[in-house]
Formats: sequence, C-alpha cells, structure tokens
Amino acid sequence: MPARRAFLTMAAALTGIASLPGGLSAAPASRLIAGPWQQTGGGDGPDHAAWAAVLSNHWRLGQDGIARIDYAAIKADIAPLRTYVAMLEGTDPRSLNAAAQMAFWINLYNALTVRLVAEAWPVRSIRSVKGGLFGLGPWDETLLSVAGRGLSLDDIEHGILRPIFRDPRIHYAVNCAALGCPNLAGRPFTAQALEAMLEANATAFINHPRGVRVADGRLTVSSIFHWFKEDFGGTDAGVIAHLQRYAAAPLAAALAGRSRIDDHAYDWDVNAA
Repeated sequence: MPARRAFLTMAAALTGIASLPGGLSAAPASRLIAGPWQQTGGGDGPDHAAWAAVLSNHWRLGQDGIARIDYAAIKADIAPLRTYVAMLEGTDPRSLNAAAQMAFWINLYNALTVRLVAEAWPVRSIRSVKGGLFGLGPWDETLLSVAGRGLSLDDIEHGILRPIFRDPRIHYAVNCAALGCPNLAGRPFTAQALEAMLEANATAFINHPRGVRVADGRLTVSSIFHWFKEDFGGTDAGVIAHLQRYAAAPLAAALAGRSRIDDHAYDWDVNAA
C-alpha cells in the first residue's frame, strides 16, 4: 500500500492532480477491515476525562469560527495525552454499546492525530508528519494496536467508522489537524452526547465559508464533499441535498434550485493556535 501511495503521489505531481489526504488522487474506500469491530456490549465507554482536560487547556475557538490547538504547549507536557491514547489502546471495544463505540473511535482518532502533530511540532502541515520520502503523511502507518490488531488512522476512519456506522457526519467529527477540516470538537464525544455533537458539528461546518460558500453565482464546497461524495449521496445533487438539511436561512436560499457544484477547496495549513 505505501508503494502504491508513493506512485500515486508522484503521478499526481507530474500530472497536476490536486492531492487528497495522504497525497492520493482518489479517496480511500470505505471497506471493513478484519477484526471484532461489529461486536457490541452494554458499556457506555471508558473515562475520557484526560482528553477533556487536554481540550480544555489547549483548544481555542477563534473569532473566525475555526478551532485551533496549542500544539507547542501540548508537546511541553505530552505525557497525559500519551497516557490517554494508551488507555484507549487497552480498551476492548467489544465491551461498548454501539454509540459508545462510535464515540470511542472518534476520540481515539482525534487524540492520536493531536499527539502526532504535537510530537512533531513545529510543522506547517500534518502532511509532513511521518510518511517518509514522499511526504504522504501519517494516515496509512500502523500507529497502535486495539484488540490485538494493529491500526492506522485510515483503518479507524475508512476501515471501521465509515463501513460500520455509515453516517456521513463522521466526516465532521474526525479531525485531520488542518484549517480546512471541520473543527475538532472542544469536548470528548460520549455515547450520551454523540447525536447532539454530530448534528452540531455538521451545522457549524456547513454554515462556515470553508465548508460551503456561494460567491459570484458559483457554489464552492469543501473538498471533503468531493473526496467522499459517495457518503453524501454520490452526486452533486445528493451533496447539495445533504447541505440543505443543515443550511441556515441565508445559505439555504443560496442553495435553492441548484443541482451542480462549481468548485471545491481545502486548506492543509495546520490548525495551530
């Protein structure tokens, strides 16, 4: 797989194809990976207090509506975050109910991403974290083990979250440490708060200019809706219908009657405070 990604990255550079997460010219497919990921129990999840403390101390919402992280401060005292990620590694997801499992995987993805960037700090983009010669980023590298299975960030997002839960709002919950990404939530996901937080994140991103904007008659959306169009209806019209479910009045009016997306954009600069 790394060799394939390297080839695609070089091909994209030579042909001028805009790069996707990890330098790919096509988004990773939603495909369930081997493991006990669909087994559920009755638990509400592990204690996410350590992650809540990291966010409380180092998460900032700017006047521009973008959440930023103080990676330098986290790096200076990274032990609590490492301990939290290790605690999640030792959690058996089979003991959790479905909502708690979804929250577990989202929190693990986000905490691991923040840890990676903090450990590598200073960086201009997560794409320069790990990835070797071709700068593919950390997404397909095995970084931890859960239930005896080595996992990468791609495994968590595209091999567990997307194929099991089949919820497009996952894309508003997992954060890739970029300004163009939906905001990292300022508190942990939990089984009890899951639905409300997914809805809030979707509404906030879609009504922010980096999510959707209409200017000079042209509709520009985040590249997330291009990379993962299959999760949002599979067509421009399907994406627009999804956006309309969350659009506030001004945006809803601008989307009315549209069936075509004119462009997409994404800012890979790191979301640092």
